[in-house]
Amino acid sequence: MSERRQRIPELDGLRTLMIFIVSWFHIWQQSWLRPVIGSYSLDYLVRSGYVWVDGTVLLSSFLLFLPYAKAMLDRTPAPDTRDFYFRRARRILPGYYFIILVTLLAIAIPWKLYDNPQFLVKDVATHLTFTFPFFTDTYLLTPLGAASWTLAIEVQAYALFPLIARGVMKKPVLMLGVLCAVCFGFRAWCIWALTDYNMVVNQLINFLDVYTVGILAAMVYVRLDGKRAGRTDGQPETAEPQRKPDWRKYGYQVLATFVFIVGFIALLRMLRFQASSMDNTQIQMRQMIYRPVFALCFVSLLLSAPFALLPLRKLLGNPVTKFLGGVSMNYYLIHQTVIVHLKRLRFPPSVSDMPNMAGEQPWQNQYTLVSFVLSLLLAILVTYAIEKPAARLLNKLRAKWVRSE
Repeated sequence: MSERRQRIPELDGLRTLMIFIVSWFHIWQQSWLRPVIGSYSLDYLVRSGYVWVDGTVLLSSFLLFLPYAKAMLDRTPAPDTRDFYFRRARRILPGYYFIILVTLLAIAIPWKLYDNPQFLVKDVATHLTFTFPFFTDTYLLTPLGAASWTLAIEVQAYALFPLIARGVMKKPVLMLGVLCAVCFGFRAWCIWALTDYNMVVNQLINFLDVYTVGILAAMVYVRLDGKRAGRTDGQPETAEPQRKPDWRKYGYQVLATFVFIVGFIALLRMLRFQASSMDNTQIQMRQMIYRPVFALCFVSLLLSAPFALLPLRKLLGNPVTKFLGGVSMNYYLIHQTVIVHLKRLRFPPSVSDMPNMAGEQPWQNQYTLVSFVLSLLLAILVTYAIEKPAARLLNKLRAKWVRSE
């Protein structure tokens, strides 16, 4: 698979859009600013912004399985497991641990956000080990960044993924069927046996169907990409591609663009439905019930965008979205802490004690803008001052370790 196809630039735009809307939801929770374009209200979009987390999980599953799907297509060995873990650790740990440390030392401790030292120790320990979603206090009451639970379930999935992926390579129907059966069985128990879903709706087991859809999407993508290049299953990339007539190529692009548009419209309709939920219990119940439907909406965008007409591909895959996609993880980890602390600092200044409830202007606009901009600037700083230098250092250390073996 060529370098361009390994990266899939169009996914940068989708990732950026997903992270932006999730962060917009969190900012809206603090500002209560109702977004309107002319007479068209985007209130439903921001109220249901948490749903886009499912899209990021789907995208992660897709990208994780892509090398395995390529190996299945080419009938080559599975990717190296040690390399898989090294790449995940290099990408995640430096920035994440730095953000946790700074949040602890600059905000949580100085502002006395822990009731007792026991909770502090437990919270830090579970965040360092990505186990904090298992405990009510460290999941729901942590001052170390409420949004980081997403990364925690991703890391839990990383620990299992090589085993799952190799199982899919050998017996795809059986392995994916088991994942779905476990997920749907657990979800059915949650819906019919529980009345409070706070501690179950966002556990890894409740996302296994989303991971399954992502894995299937990767298998479909490598075949579509191979057909675009004129290759058949098992044919090496070095083989001379069979050129298709231009009319067929543009016909496929038109079809892919149509699928993208239809998928996006379907997603918006589902988001409007989700936003109509009456209370938190109904919100979380609908999340669990309709999670597979949302996954199918997201996967329609993911699979169609790389094959769409050039204007759409350029809109999603360009230098700006590449840059934003590169800092998106740190932006996601930082933004929740930033926006809550801005309220704590009463910045920007407001006339009312509760400016969000009073609908105070221009505070709502100022707060929203500052939250987006400051979170982005800090994410850029962490990415280029911490994450990337640490990645280079880890690469050097690994190279020395490999040579010494």
